[in-house]
Amino acid sequence: MKSVLTVICIFCALGTISACSEPPAPQQAPIRAIAWQKVTLEPIKQVRNLPGNIVPAETAPLSFQVGGKIEKVHVKLGDSIRAGQLLAKLDTSNYQLALQAAQGEVKRAQALYSERQAEYLRFQQLLEQQLVSKSQFDNAKSQAQSARSTLEVATTQVKIAQKNLADTQLLAPYDGHISKQFAEPSQQVASGQTVFEVEGIHGFEIEVFVPEIMIKHIQLGQICKVSSQVTKSSQLNATVKEIASRAETANSFKVILQFNQAHPDLRAGMSVEVEFVYLSSERNNVSGDAIKVPLSAVLAGANQQNFVFVFNAQSNLLEQRLVTTENIVENQVLITQGLKSGEIIATAGVHFLTDGQQVTLLQNQINIFN
Repeated sequence: MKSVLTVICIFCALGTISACSEPPAPQQAPIRAIAWQKVTLEPIKQVRNLPGNIVPAETAPLSFQVGGKIEKVHVKLGDSIRAGQLLAKLDTSNYQLALQAAQGEVKRAQALYSERQAEYLRFQQLLEQQLVSKSQFDNAKSQAQSARSTLEVATTQVKIAQKNLADTQLLAPYDGHISKQFAEPSQQVASGQTVFEVEGIHGFEIEVFVPEIMIKHIQLGQICKVSSQVTKSSQLNATVKEIASRAETANSFKVILQFNQAHPDLRAGMSVEVEFVYLSSERNNVSGDAIKVPLSAVLAGANQQNFVFVFNAQSNLLEQRLVTTENIVENQVLITQGLKSGEIIATAGVHFLTDGQQVTLLQNQINIFN
């Protein structure tokens, strides 16, 4: 009896050991829930903010048309001026003497002309009476004509001397103010040497240098938003007025915009930022519609390739799909090829997703639509 119980215990022990050595049942990997977005098509809109400088709409360097020593300066830097106002004056001594000399030449030429003209008329009468030869008459006529030409030249010299004397006064061309001053009293200046720089009162403009890649998208009459540190609380707009036909600094083109409204805090020389918006792509030179997706939805691959994960609602599987990306606008990537309107893509954690992976959609997220 004792041996029977022993055998039974051995069999029980072997059964227990056999049961403990069986492998556990395989467990399925959990299905991941993804953040997602249903994409839609919309026109390609590029937004570029470029720095610009405020310049006066009217500005001119002023100089004397004659040289000389400055006798008096009637204005100073920052003064307001009116059209025709006297700004500065040269010493007129030399120009007055030149005018007197020219006037003396006119008197001398006038006397000579009167004498030669009287002689010509006398010879004309004598010729009619056949008391002088034709050659003598022609000589008298020639001398009278020469004296007349001399008088005309002397008269012109007087006008030139009068103009030079008048040009010793520098007058304001239009209403405005003095923005720069380059000369002081008793200073010797040459003809054409800048003495003042004046700015008009007809508002301000903006100078912007636009890169060659986007200049073809800028149009005359285009309205742009303008932001400035001194006008943060005001919305400013400006209209494209001029577009240069030739590149300047760093292959960029100068574009002039005119403010659509005045602001009392704006001054020439201030910096602003101009927002250019246009419906086209800079990268691949395409236009039309595109899809905006978050930066977090794009997976970068080799050879500058980009991918997104598209969700298949029938199979609940992800497809890693190659897409063509354009510019980045407001942290959104523009995609022009590879996606269709209405498709669902993963928008977060794309580095942890794989092609063909089974997933579900988060149900309590805020859906993001373009």
